[in-house]
Amino acid sequence: MSERSQDPLWDLLRGALGTRAIAIVAELGVPEALAEGPRPVAEVAREVAADADTLYRLLRALASEGFFAEEEPGVFRNTEASARLRGGWADFAHLFGGVFYQALADLDASGESRFEARFGSDFWTWLKAHPEERGAFDRAMEQGKEGRLERLKAVNWRGDETVVDVGGGNGSLLIELLRTQPGLRGIVLDLPETEHDEAALGDRIEFVEGSFFDRVPEGDVYVLSTILHDWDDESAEAILKTIRASAAEDSRLLLLEAVVPEGNEQDGAKWLDLLMLALFEGRERDEAQWRELLAAGGFEPERIEDGLIQARCR
Repeated sequence: MSERSQDPLWDLLRGALGTRAIAIVAELGVPEALAEGPRPVAEVAREVAADADTLYRLLRALASEGFFAEEEPGVFRNTEASARLRGGWADFAHLFGGVFYQALADLDASGESRFEARFGSDFWTWLKAHPEERGAFDRAMEQGKEGRLERLKAVNWRGDETVVDVGGGNGSLLIELLRTQPGLRGIVLDLPETEHDEAALGDRIEFVEGSFFDRVPEGDVYVLSTILHDWDDESAEAILKTIRASAAEDSRLLLLEAVVPEGNEQDGAKWLDLLMLALFEGRERDEAQWRELLAAGGFEPERIEDGLIQARCR
């Protein structure tokens, strides 16, 4: 490995190149083309309708970081990292190399999102107007579901609660949770344009169309999985107050969110925080900020740890 590749300044400066390169090969379907093993790049290029020389240059650069591997001159295979793009991570790559990439190009120090100026609407309205992008977004949000499910499984469930997944997308997280907790029933609340499969939800989960700014269904436990980081403090507080208005006095709140650590510790949430700012003036929060937000929204935190915040009604 060259000295330059170990230089933090160089690595950060060239980061946008890696983002676009991964997005391009994901959108072309290169990981799928290499699913059966090593292949000549010219052969893959014909299959995915790409220029062979350009594809080689892309794969060569990515292989230098362990993303693909060049087995012999001009012959590439998947690595564990590139193979992950054969699933929902391809949608993440598409978003990061597309709409996210363009939004981040306008990021500045004003504290405001420039998304509307570039795209003509806020992010959520834009997403509604582009169904294919909405589908990619919903599929991408499923990634990391296994980790979120493990955190939920560790919660002290009573066993007969109604769980409301607020902004729960296609309901995939709730489906898996109910498989491990046969006594629970579930409600998924999300916008009407959300793609979901009623058959997959089964007879124990109901999909309710609506906005969490207007009203949420009554339930015993409210789950918000990476929802509040999409919003500024005023909007996040409004969401919590909407939930509190429907919640019983003994209802619980479970937030599957990052808790940003203090100091210089490396943490992905510190970078994701900048994406939230660029897209919708949202933010990741540290423990003190979570405590302040929960109190303003009518909840008392019981336990705050990275990945899972548990609270009760005040």
